[in-house]
Amino acid sequence: MTKKQRALEIIQRLKAEYPDADCTLEYDQAWKLLVSVRLAAQCTDARVNVVVEKLYEQFPDVCSLADAPVEEIERLVHPCGLGKSKARDISACMKMLRDEFDGKVPDDFDTLLKLPGVGRKSANLIMGDVFGKPAIVTDTHCIRLTNRMGLVDGIKEPAKVEKALWKIIPPEEGNSFCHRLVEHGRAVCTARTKPYCEKCCLKDICKQIL
Repeated sequence: MTKKQRALEIIQRLKAEYPDADCTLEYDQAWKLLVSVRLAAQCTDARVNVVVEKLYEQFPDVCSLADAPVEEIERLVHPCGLGKSKARDISACMKMLRDEFDGKVPDDFDTLLKLPGVGRKSANLIMGDVFGKPAIVTDTHCIRLTNRMGLVDGIKEPAKVEKALWKIIPPEEGNSFCHRLVEHGRAVCTARTKPYCEKCCLKDICKQIL
């Protein structure tokens, strides 16, 4: 079985196992997903979803958050950890959206990368979830599981994993595939406990088991 054949089979099985997998960060506007994904670094999505409620109560749009004192943003996002750097990035990002993009999140990958605090993972998430464009989000689940499954070979750097996956994952499947990897990584192919290989829907094709 080639990597591409294995990838296509894994995609189909995970679709059946997690048909409703989606982003677990809650948002109703694109700029809010930008904020949440920055806060999610080294923090759980569940905690981020709680923290942003108070943030948006005080600063309900791009302009008000751009005008907010960085110290006040830091106070509100402190429970997510790394409050100082996250607040600084969020403030600078909102200012750039306000001043250069009329308050709207750009739908171009390279332009997204120019926003403060936005890396390839965040830009791919925005492209896929907000704009419905091809995307591969190489978060910790994606990197760990694709290595275990044999889709990539001992690659840990996110950008290199992304590049390798683009070669074997159909573009239209990438975004939802990555969301399903998150679900599978939380439920079965766990990191903090021994993976539940015996009940895994991929156990007969996973390279880690074979």
